[in-house]
Amino acid sequence: MGPYTYGSMPELDGILAGAGYHVRSSDLRHVADSLERLESAMVGGNDAAASIPDSVHYNPSDLTAWVDTILSDLTHTQPCPPLPLPVSSTWTDQVCPQLHQTAVIAAQQREEESGIRLVHLLMNCAEAVQHGDNPLAQALLDEIHHVLTRVNPSRGIGKVAAYFSNALRRRIHSSPHPHMSPSDHVLLYHHFYESSPYLKFAHFTSNQAILESFEGHDRVHVIDFNLMEGLQWPALIQALALRPNGPPFLRLTAVGPPSSTGRDELRDVGLRLAELARSVRVRFAFRGIAANRLDDVRPWMLHVAPGEAVAVNAVLQLHRLLGDQNAIDSVLGWVSGLRPKIVTMVEQEADHNKPGFLDRFAEALFYYSTVFDSLEAGGIHYQKLAEAYLEREICNVVCSEGSERIERHEPLVRWMDRLGRAGLRPVHLGSNAFKQASMLLTLFSAEGYCVEEVDGCLTLGWHGRPLFSASAWCGCDDDVAPVGYNNNSNSNNVTPDMIHDNTSTTSTSNT
Repeated sequence: MGPYTYGSMPELDGILAGAGYHVRSSDLRHVADSLERLESAMVGGNDAAASIPDSVHYNPSDLTAWVDTILSDLTHTQPCPPLPLPVSSTWTDQVCPQLHQTAVIAAQQREEESGIRLVHLLMNCAEAVQHGDNPLAQALLDEIHHVLTRVNPSRGIGKVAAYFSNALRRRIHSSPHPHMSPSDHVLLYHHFYESSPYLKFAHFTSNQAILESFEGHDRVHVIDFNLMEGLQWPALIQALALRPNGPPFLRLTAVGPPSSTGRDELRDVGLRLAELARSVRVRFAFRGIAANRLDDVRPWMLHVAPGEAVAVNAVLQLHRLLGDQNAIDSVLGWVSGLRPKIVTMVEQEADHNKPGFLDRFAEALFYYSTVFDSLEAGGIHYQKLAEAYLEREICNVVCSEGSERIERHEPLVRWMDRLGRAGLRPVHLGSNAFKQASMLLTLFSAEGYCVEEVDGCLTLGWHGRPLFSASAWCGCDDDVAPVGYNNNSNSNNVTPDMIHDNTSTTSTSNT
């Protein structure tokens, strides 16, 4: 098994682009040769280096053109004449002014070069892991650690490489990520929720589809596959309260992990939601189902009553069943058997379920580089905690195999085929959801987020790369108007303001 070579994988071009480098893998050999020539020129000829004009502005991310331009300037320009120096001047005042600019460019060049080197080393290490060559993988990790000292570890490829090299190290030494309590997981989930529009988009889009599917029904039942402090449901309760003909009777059945503290956390969340529902005059009933795995749930536990309009909500949960074909088939089978008015599903728009480790690693490196880039652009003060939520996903994708690997994200096109085979029909999310999802992005200052419609589904991405997808499905046999096609201006909507305010609900009441 030889080392991973430049241009041997198409994914490398995507990884470099995701990390912000405007260079193709096929150009890396030329860049490396040019960088060596540049280093020699700058070290061996300071007069030439100082002659780069002030008016030239370089773009370090466009490495190929950048290095060639500097070399051309060094070759064709004359050195600047020495300047008379006052006795009291500092060292920085005594050098040619262009030297400072050259030093800055050189520092940027070294960090860019180190960044590309990190991507190359990470891919080599992942290939060594795939072939079971742990000594080589360990040697490459040691080199990665050395190169990381040359880059900023708090941003860009330095941060991403640190997370992925740590995951590779854990895999080599059979040291999975330490167990985290459900309450700590909820805390990290909450910070990720606040740090970016991704989870808000998931909740908002699903709520809009559920709200429209409940139109005309006075008894409605939401089955939530992952309660997580109930962050999603205050907005829906408030929207139902504003229905022109009055709110329906709402039942919420929620799945969550068993308590690790002896306290019934599911019941606590139900009490808070009941208090909110009472304050806005919505009749409400709550039922919690404690289960370690979604496939432990059985349809009889849900107590679905005749005449109820049923909505099943699956936000970032179904991919956890893909390690067991029987599990995903069983759950989708009984979901379809409930004949729900709507099934809302949000999943990461990624492909982390490939059988080959190297392919899976390359996809994850590209995907999470893009997610981290979007978080950095937001400039939030609790960014580290939001990243810790993603770090656990990275560790599971990279470190774990078999039943231990639960983060098995797959792209929307594959989910569409799978849900269709289970007897569910696609439902168009419609223009209301698209327009309001776009409005949601105005709550975030960073530019670069984008919402797009794909075959009636919505995707949320960063600079054109889809990262999360939302879709809706129907299991009813009777003819049902597709959700979203009713664009009557009098219809209710879940607004971004509702989502923004829903975390303040803390009051409790008996259900």
